[in-house]
Amino acid sequence: MLLGSSHVMVEVKMAATGEKAAAMDSIMRVPAPPTVLNLRTDAEQKEDVGPDGGTENVAPAPKRPTNNNDGGVETAEEATEPAEPDINELCRDMFDKMSVFLQGELTATCEDYKLLENMNKLTSLKYMEMKDISINISRNLQDLNQKYASLQPYLDQINQIEEQVTALEQAAYKLDTYSKKLEAKFKKLEKR
Repeated sequence: MLLGSSHVMVEVKMAATGEKAAAMDSIMRVPAPPTVLNLRTDAEQKEDVGPDGGTENVAPAPKRPTNNNDGGVETAEEATEPAEPDINELCRDMFDKMSVFLQGELTATCEDYKLLENMNKLTSLKYMEMKDISINISRNLQDLNQKYASLQPYLDQINQIEEQVTALEQAAYKLDTYSKKLEAKFKKLEKR
């Protein structure tokens, strides 16, 4: 079984007899699949070429001795092969690209925060300007209210004069109508 860059070999020993033993024997003797995944780089394959141009046989990694005294216990051994440089290169490349990606993400986030900070600063400046404008408007309104309060007695006098003028006008109309009546009576008396 191939896991990552190391081979895991499992040896199963069972104390079985008869049909079970024959079945286990047939299962354990299943031929290996025809294609084997080769994870070696081209450089490693070139190193295996002998001086005469032929390939050298590479010995598998040595196995550790096992104590097979107990017949019904499963034992597992892991071959200790060094990590292949191609996988190491791929991992380095992946981590480099991930770091570039994460740096880009963090840079974008930092830029967003800087933009937000600048927007907040501009907004606070606008609010300060609006505050100054509202303070000036408030002062001008207070000044206008004070001037209106100082003019109020004069406005009251104007209202009184207007009322008196209206009353005087009505009296003049009454006097005019009365004088016309008197004139009419005087003409009647003259005719007699």
